[in-house]
Amino acid sequence: MRRNMLSEDMPYTEAYASEMTLREMMEEYGSDVWNYAFFLTRSREQANDISQEVFLKAYKNVGKYRGQSSMKTWLLTITRNTAFSWSKNSFWRRFIPFGDQPVTVNAPSAEKEALGKQYANRIWEIIMTLPDKNREVLVLDIQHGLSIGEMSDLLNVPQGTVKSRLARAREKVKQAIQKEERE
Repeated sequence: MRRNMLSEDMPYTEAYASEMTLREMMEEYGSDVWNYAFFLTRSREQANDISQEVFLKAYKNVGKYRGQSSMKTWLLTITRNTAFSWSKNSFWRRFIPFGDQPVTVNAPSAEKEALGKQYANRIWEIIMTLPDKNREVLVLDIQHGLSIGEMSDLLNVPQGTVKSRLARAREKVKQAIQKEERE
């Protein structure tokens, strides 16, 4: 029952926000926050630390949530700001891994399914090599399903900028895939 009240489809008011527990926030949006932190930092450890910090900040300030955006967008904004604060610290910047992420493929029953997963993993590897601005909009679009307007608000850039970054990111991924297929 409570899950329905907290869904993204319903408008979020301060009354709902002030009643939301830390556990509910983490259950509802934990994977979104962690995935976004990971894509921004490329580090599982940092994504874990940032996610914890995001939820503590959000819970502490949930009464200040004005409902101008969805709860998910609000949390992703906190995630982005927290990740950028962490990356500004030179200590953390030295430890961000830039190598390829390991590709893990479960042994599915069908060969076609396995090839599909390998292909999807390779596409995510390509996405992770994109410049930050291009990678970020693509992740927000694919992984988090944000609209152009929501991305514009989150990134604090005009909608046209979001559209052009998204188009460039898609084109770069397409070119990388075509290059690999030719080789």
